[in-house]
Amino acid sequence: MRLFYNLMAYLMYLPFTAYWLVRAIGNPSYRQKIGQRFGFSYPNLEKSLWIHAVSVGEVVAAEPLIKALLQRFPDRPLLVTTVTPTGAARAKRVFGDRIHHSYIPFETPFAVNRFFRSVDPKIALILETEIWPNLYEGCGVRKIPLVLVSARISSRSVKSYRRLLPLLRETLSHGIFIAAQSRTDAERFISLGANADRTRVTGNIKFDIELEPGIREKGADFRRRTFGDRPVWIAASTHEGEEQLVLDAHKSLLNTHPDVLLLLVPRHPERFAQVAELIRRNHLSHVSRTAHRPCESTDHVFLGNTMGEMMMFYGASDIAFVAGSLVPIGGHNLLEPSAMGLPIVFGPHYFNAPDIAELFISNSACRLVQDVDELAGTISELIQDPGLAGDLGEKAKDIVARNRGSLSQLLEVVTPLIEDQG
Repeated sequence: MRLFYNLMAYLMYLPFTAYWLVRAIGNPSYRQKIGQRFGFSYPNLEKSLWIHAVSVGEVVAAEPLIKALLQRFPDRPLLVTTVTPTGAARAKRVFGDRIHHSYIPFETPFAVNRFFRSVDPKIALILETEIWPNLYEGCGVRKIPLVLVSARISSRSVKSYRRLLPLLRETLSHGIFIAAQSRTDAERFISLGANADRTRVTGNIKFDIELEPGIREKGADFRRRTFGDRPVWIAASTHEGEEQLVLDAHKSLLNTHPDVLLLLVPRHPERFAQVAELIRRNHLSHVSRTAHRPCESTDHVFLGNTMGEMMMFYGASDIAFVAGSLVPIGGHNLLEPSAMGLPIVFGPHYFNAPDIAELFISNSACRLVQDVDELAGTISELIQDPGLAGDLGEKAKDIVARNRGSLSQLLEVVTPLIEDQG
């Protein structure tokens, strides 16, 4: 099975290379460190602590863990790997030179072996359910403890993984520690071959989100200077096809709330110009963040065309629509606006984190909308009823507070593993 897997990995090498080169044409950030995707130019480290976080959401979730490890093991180099440039940018913006960053290698034995020789990890911490058979085997044969952090697996994924059960059982047999989000997740991993003695329920580290000191005040000040006293709703991390739906909802809102302002933040920076053009085609006046000027009363949309300012934008808003959910992307992080105490709204496509979404739904701590009309109606209702909006925001913030504690349980697992490595 592994021979077949490696053969497929090498056969996918050319299409993968072509894909990455095409992405690099439209987005220069994909050119940075491109050799690392293929086994070259990794940092040379000794006895590093390695954390893998796919993209921005996982990096944000990992930040409390990274801070704790930097404090507990200040003499160890800490390596953060990502798949996306946006995840890399977030890690470097928050931690600067306190960490090393690399892109994770493609799953060929050649690239994986070069990666391990260069970065010399003594522990691997993989956020959520990133299953990389060759990287996992590399940890196993080198006796590197590997921990799946906030590990989760859906019932749908279990069915898919069962088709690859021989490879998966081998992958999970290399002394992997499963720090599962829930008992159900733990049982699913065990059914796929994980060692029950190395599987523990530690919860979801995403709930241990730490707000930047003063971020609420920063957001309020930005709002005062830029938006004045207008009602503001944010559409956070929108995707292609979703911006038009959000703009349609906003045009409907303007009929009943002519002073309402939409703070529109696309997910991917390479699409900022495209979204600006879309706003113009909808005959809406807008101001871009990079214009560094306040909105006029005639402006309808504020385009957040910068990276790393989402929490400030949340702090400047009254209501948060968490995007990637009106189109089948799977939804984005509900916990960031919830920690800020904002009422949250999201669409029907929340399969990226269904347990979190359903926790909010079952506690009446959010509004779930199915389409553009429901989105416009819900935002209108929350604008008209500040008491209802405030109640939703408090419920959301309380859910985050009640589910904290995963980090301390995780550190109980991780710290002895690091210390045993010397």
